[in-house]
Amino acid sequence: MSTAVMIHQRGAPSGVGRLVGVLLLAHLAGGLIVPFIMLHPLVSPPGFLVSAAGVATQVRAAVLLLFVGSAMAIAVASAGWRVFRRYSSAMALWLVALAVAAFSLQAVDNAHILSMLSLSQEYVSAGAAKAELFQGVALVVGAARKWSHYTFLLTVGCWILLLFTLLYRFRLVPRPLAAFGMIGAVLQIAGVSLRGLLGYSPEVRLAMPLAPAYVLLAVWLMVKGLDVRHRPLEGEEHGAASAQ
Repeated sequence: MSTAVMIHQRGAPSGVGRLVGVLLLAHLAGGLIVPFIMLHPLVSPPGFLVSAAGVATQVRAAVLLLFVGSAMAIAVASAGWRVFRRYSSAMALWLVALAVAAFSLQAVDNAHILSMLSLSQEYVSAGAAKAELFQGVALVVGAARKWSHYTFLLTVGCWILLLFTLLYRFRLVPRPLAAFGMIGAVLQIAGVSLRGLLGYSPEVRLAMPLAPAYVLLAVWLMVKGLDVRHRPLEGEEHGAASAQ
């Protein structure tokens, strides 16, 4: 019995692919786009110290969305596990590990966001008398959030790159689509995450191709599912079989 037939019988790959597609859209919306739009007042003039207190409910809602959105990466890795591990148990495990790491780093980032909100509320309550003191504390709190945020972006970018690489290597989706996503992930990592961690201003335009690649992948999976007609590479097939 061929590997493809076995996967169809045991793993229902078409249904798994469609579920992964839905989860990817949820990850994009809830973890990578909507919350950052909602948090824009914190990073735009006049800055979070002045602005955050006025949009407290919006900030808290964004934090909740970030928790849910970042959990979607774990859900994607878990939903695709029974198919991915048949092609490469190592890549499937790394996909889960990076998703968990990204969720943990997002939790740290969320704590810093709420600290920014609390500091802003105290600043508004104190008035102008202690403005200079609050400005100094704001620099520290803002810097802590910045570095945790870039660390999260690097980790989730690596997760996305690994996902597209797995799909490309084993031809689970059309290779041009997977290659487009790989290029988008590399540009995001190089243009935003690494530049930020190295102290340079992020080049946001380099991250733009990743969004349409993500949407195209999600839509493809929801319509077509995962293509499991191709057998795993011989070495990978043996490794996956021994891991079961």
